[in-house]
Amino acid sequence: MVVLVRCFAVLRELSADRSELALADGASIDDAWGALTDRYPALSPHRPYVRAARNGAYAAWEEALVDGDEVAFLPPVSGGATRTAIVEGPIDERAVEVDLAAAGHGAVVTFVGRARNRSDEDREVLELEYEAYGPMAERVLAEIASEAAERWGASVGVVHRIGRVPIGEASVVIACSAPHRDAAYQASRQVIEAIKERLPIWKRERFSDGSEWKRPGA
Repeated sequence: MVVLVRCFAVLRELSADRSELALADGASIDDAWGALTDRYPALSPHRPYVRAARNGAYAAWEEALVDGDEVAFLPPVSGGATRTAIVEGPIDERAVEVDLAAAGHGAVVTFVGRARNRSDEDREVLELEYEAYGPMAERVLAEIASEAAERWGASVGVVHRIGRVPIGEASVVIACSAPHRDAAYQASRQVIEAIKERLPIWKRERFSDGSEWKRPGA
């Protein structure tokens, strides 16, 4: 099958306004991105920040295509840059903030959620463990960051850790930069509330006498 691919802004400058791609039947939007980056390798590092659309509507990367579809790859909109990741192992907190620096932004708000040694029920916590529905969690986290960036005119970075998190280490880091402090604060608040409501990720608190699964933020 053949699909038409559109790119915009910086993605267009690194590739082309329009490209026709021949793909195997049943290929997904992610497959189209792979074929496009084979043709234009400079696109590849932008993948974490790109949203996809199919025939004029936002679409999931795993969505299947049919012959004649138009696929669009969209960089972050007017709000600013976004950087999101689901990682195993320690988060480099400073790097999340530095990546979002912008000369026109006078305010940077960084939120760090750490594993604490007491539960809300005042039980001693030995460590936390996070489990995520990987591909969906990555897509939803990118959507959350893009929504906050667009609404508040901010640059937004979010990194969430999965696996075991020792007491005192960061499980989530959110960095928001904006021209003024209120927008940076509001963007950060929007991101953490959306994570608690929408991100497919779960937290297990491990105690000396067992463990308990909870939603993050619960």
